[in-house]
Amino acid sequence: MTQQVDAILNVALALPPENRAILAEKLLDSLIQPDQNEIDAAWAEEAERRLQAYEQGLMKAVPLEEVMKSLSIRKKS
Repeated sequence: MTQQVDAILNVALALPPENRAILAEKLLDSLIQPDQNEIDAAWAEEAERRLQAYEQGLMKAVPLEEVMKSLSIRKKS
């Protein structure tokens, strides 16, 4: 551990148990990554929404070459 981590740990351990529990929960929450299944489901919903918009004429298709050219221009800016 670094000196900074040691210092923070010493301060945290001096807190009352209730506050240590709150701190521990917040630290653990900061480490939890979103569930991959949730991410996949969100992307599937977005793909379905876009497909429906395309089929209803609310969204047009853009050729891959045009998309790549646009991205290339943005990257240079």
